[in-house]
Amino acid sequence: MRKPLIAGNWKMYKTPRESLAFLEKFLPLVEGHTRDEIALFPTMSSLGYVLEATEGTNVRAGAQTMHWLNEGPYTGQTSPTMLASINCTHVLLGHSERRIYANETDDMVNWKLKAAIGHNLVPIVCVGETMDKRQSGLTEAVLRWQIANALNGVEREGSEKLIIAYEPVWAIGTGSTATPTVVSEAHRIIRREVAERLGQERADATRIIYGGSVKPENASQLMAQPEIDGALVGGGSLDAETFARIVKYSA
Repeated sequence: MRKPLIAGNWKMYKTPRESLAFLEKFLPLVEGHTRDEIALFPTMSSLGYVLEATEGTNVRAGAQTMHWLNEGPYTGQTSPTMLASINCTHVLLGHSERRIYANETDDMVNWKLKAAIGHNLVPIVCVGETMDKRQSGLTEAVLRWQIANALNGVEREGSEKLIIAYEPVWAIGTGSTATPTVVSEAHRIIRREVAERLGQERADATRIIYGGSVKPENASQLMAQPEIDGALVGGGSLDAETFARIVKYSA
């Protein structure tokens, strides 16, 4: 019922030329692949090039972040109106690196989510706990808090495109991958909280994907879990052949 999404977050890597070179290799490798939705999140300087190069293909492109206002004196920011104007379809919201390095708060994530919904963008809301919170037994409390705040004031109608990415901070870029059992339990916590906020029907339809050192070697095992609806891949998405292998995990 929930079509898996395999997404690549390029973070602060790849110039426009490097992005196009990646796509020249990658697009033929995944041509005709319909089992999963595929999306790439390049840097803002490469986004327009990637959108143009993927037009008419089975690969979508999105932004790594955005502001919640349509315009204003906010140097360095990109608005949802600007993203919509270039036919951008997806946007990442609240990635842990944004929360840590850009001081992005739960309120900001909430404002951005409402703006994304208002501009018909597909919002991918990132949540996850740090290692100290997990070791203190606070994983459920952190996830419920982040989801509750992100969905504050969000109506069930209009939230059909919502995707949530569970990214335990302790597994991002560390080489440590949460076990399928750990991920599944976290996804169940997230889905229960979504049900509390938006109703069980919406929760059952909401895709919850996993991010945290996803590789070709562990993609199949992760994706075999009923609660895992896809992957948000960081370093593993920077090489065309590696990312294609992740996309083509064995069901």
